[in-house]
Amino acid sequence: MITCGKLVPSVLTLSLAVFLAVGCGAARPSKYYQLTVPPDAPASDPNPIPVDLLIGRITAPELYRADQIVYSSSGESMGTYEYQRWAEPAVDMIQEILLRQLRASGHFRSVNLLRSDLHGDFLLHGHLFDFREIDEGSIVARVTFELELRDVKAGKTVWHHFYTHDEPAKSKDIGAVVAALDNNIQQGIAESRASLEQYFAANPPAAPAKP
Repeated sequence: MITCGKLVPSVLTLSLAVFLAVGCGAARPSKYYQLTVPPDAPASDPNPIPVDLLIGRITAPELYRADQIVYSSSGESMGTYEYQRWAEPAVDMIQEILLRQLRASGHFRSVNLLRSDLHGDFLLHGHLFDFREIDEGSIVARVTFELELRDVKAGKTVWHHFYTHDEPAKSKDIGAVVAALDNNIQQGIAESRASLEQYFAANPPAAPAKP
């Protein structure tokens, strides 16, 4: 129901659109935020792990597959900011950060997103449980996710890593919350990368047979 004015029945649809845009006032502009994506510049490693790594999907609840920034307070209820949004869905940005961090390490022969035309030795995929602001007196940015590594040839999971951490925000400003979420996910992926490299150090892949 329109409450900011009345229209006579003979007003055309175009007039209605103008009335809504001008008569009721312009809509509040949205602000968009983006996580820090590392440069796609692999480090030089003369002896990388002889593994072709594929980055698969990161699954998540519906809230994290949209572009809204999620918040919660005491209890289990959650909501989303109407005018404060991510530039793209959180899971897509996190997958890109994971890809770039692993490539930039230079410790793997190749790292690519999973596609039908690519083959790899191991598939890395995961699930995002939390990526939200929590207000319980103080403001924290909670990130919780799990990653799994699947040996494609053997058809089994050989490694997994669980990460959860509450990063304090410097203020209640949404920019500070975004910065805390960014720091938290960067830290979580760096920790996961180190754990993955430790796995391969303890379980070195077999060298390819010589022709």
